[in-house]
Amino acid sequence: MVSDTIERVAVLRHPIERVWAALTTAEGLSRWFGSAAEIDLRPGGRAFFRWDDLDEESVATIAVVDPPRRFAFRWGIEGLPEDDAPQTLVDFTLEPVPGGTRLRLVESGFAQAADDVARSARKANSQGWDTELVDLETYLDAAA
Repeated sequence: MVSDTIERVAVLRHPIERVWAALTTAEGLSRWFGSAAEIDLRPGGRAFFRWDDLDEESVATIAVVDPPRRFAFRWGIEGLPEDDAPQTLVDFTLEPVPGGTRLRLVESGFAQAADDVARSARKANSQGWDTELVDLETYLDAAA
């Protein structure tokens, strides 16, 4: 059985408002999460992400907007058709801590797919989040 979730926790040396803006604005997202982003920041709104270096793009549906503490979206599971296929939930929770912000990322829902698809998608996204969260920290540090 494939694990259903990916979880990452990072403490960023930046105020919660700056981290929130990096997660929820087109300008912020396009600096660390791929090469281009568009976002309609409301539950039911759409987000578009593009990674030029990978020649990939993804469309997500915003699930939760609770500034500046929680932001979540749903997007397709890699390896499945986009129309009416199961989706994972990507959930960011922010908490102020001394010296910055604790970011908790949980992506869940992989077990909805067949084991081979779920295993491959979870591995790809797990590696992707490792890279993207380093890019987020680099962007925030450079913009400070």
